[in-house]
This record gives sequence, structure tokens and C-alpha cells, in this order.
Amino acid sequence: MAASTRRIGVLVPVVFDWYFAGILHGVADAAYEHRLRLELMPTRHEHAREVALLEELREETDGAVLVLAEQSSEELLDVLSDEYPMVVIDPRAPLDARIPSVSAAHAAGAEQAVQHLLDLGHRRIAAITGPPGWLATEERRRGCRAALAAAGIELDPALELAADFDFEPGTQAAAELLDAGRAPTAIFAFSDMIAIGAMRAAWARGIEIPGELSIVGFDDSAYATVVHPALTTVRQPLAEMGGTAVDLLVRLIRQEMVDTLHLEPFTRLVVRETTARPRPGG
Repeated sequence: MAASTRRIGVLVPVVFDWYFAGILHGVADAAYEHRLRLELMPTRHEHAREVALLEELREETDGAVLVLAEQSSEELLDVLSDEYPMVVIDPRAPLDARIPSVSAAHAAGAEQAVQHLLDLGHRRIAAITGPPGWLATEERRRGCRAALAAAGIELDPALELAADFDFEPGTQAAAELLDAGRAPTAIFAFSDMIAIGAMRAAWARGIEIPGELSIVGFDDSAYATVVHPALTTVRQPLAEMGGTAVDLLVRLIRQEMVDTLHLEPFTRLVVRETTARPRPGG
């Protein structure tokens, strides 16, 4: 098949969502540069639907990009064993090393977030994580703990609570932290929606942000600049992740040598208005 007529499939849970739209923006730009035609197929977070659509793509396209794949390593390896190139963007769970993937530098981003709070003088720092077992959760937890350990601080188990990457779970987890006997002076939330939920819980208790409580999120979604005060957060390079995945897929389709099958575009801390030095005695 001539390069000008190559087609790739993109399996994405939903299209009209800031996170997936950001990734698709990068995918589309890279596809244009490579003169690729895209087959976009929403999976709706359904495992069986993703399996069926990927099987369809194998018959019709030269390769595929899977965003937040539902399938296991074993299932994806079966596809690769048929020499069908594919790249997974932001794997939900750790994948076999033979499966090409692109994800944000979760651990490095979390380390930046916690180091920022430490540099401000915070020592009682809470973490509201994502779902246990998710790669993003575990990598962000690793970065968070590494920053604390480097400062000689062992994370108090009572200051680490799990939540889904959403507003209501973030509100509930923060409420539990803030109602405890000795509340934290800062919260590192593993997503912007969790962070905004934590802000809501603080407001409900008359806690001033950032005067009495600093909050850092992770994503740098559109919501980060809509809330007041504007959210300090870690920016995920979503468009770059999409473009990087397409670039890697093209090289795999062409059977070119690649230095690595696993790429992590850099994350970056964006300091806004929800972080400040703790009050004396805090």
C-alpha cells in the first residue's frame, strides 16, 4: 500500500471530552503530517466493543492507536503476534514490555508537585490518589512518595486516600481528610477534578485557599483556570502524547528501527493561585 494511502485506526473511549480531545488533536496533526487517513472508533469504555472494533481495524487498516485500552496485555500481545502494528496511549494498567506505549511522565510530574509544596514549607501533605492499580495512580504515588522521602518525610497512611478521578469522590476524600483530628496543610490531588472537589470541601468548611490549605492538581485541564482561585497543577502533554504515538506507529508500520517502544513526554508544573506558604504553626 502506498504511503499516501495508508490508513490507521484510532480506538478511543469517547470523543467529546477534554482529555480525549486533547490526545486526538495531537493524533490528527501527526496524521496530517504523515498523510494518513484516520478511522476513528469510540469504544465507550466497553471491553467487548473494543475487541470487536480492533478486529475490524486489523482487516481494514495498516495499524492502530488505542487510547486507555480496556484489553489485557495477553489480548494485545495476540494482536501483535499477527504482525499488526499498534501503540497504546496512556495504558490503564502496566503492559508487557513488548507492547508499544506512550504515556505522560506521571512519576516525574507528581514529584514536581510535591516538591513545590515542600519548597513552600509544607510538611503535612496529604495525597488523594486515583483508583488503585491504575498505572497513572501507581506512578503518581511513586513520585509523590519519592519527593517526600527525599525530604526525610514518611507519608502518614492516614493522609493518603483513594478516589476516582472525578469531582464527587475528590470532595468526599477531602472532607474525610479535613475533618480528621489534625488536618493537612496541603493536598496533592491526582487529577484536576479531584482537586476541584477538594476545593469544594474546603469552602464548605470555611477553609481559605491557599491561606489555610494549599492544593495541587494533575492534568491542567480547562477547569484549572475556570475555578477561583486558579488551580496550581501538573500539565499532561496530551497533544504531544497523541502525536508521539502516531510517529511511533508509522515507524513500526515501516518496520524501521526504534530506540524504545515506551515513550513518556514530559509533564510540567504550572503554578497558579492555590498554593502558598503554610501559616505559622500549620
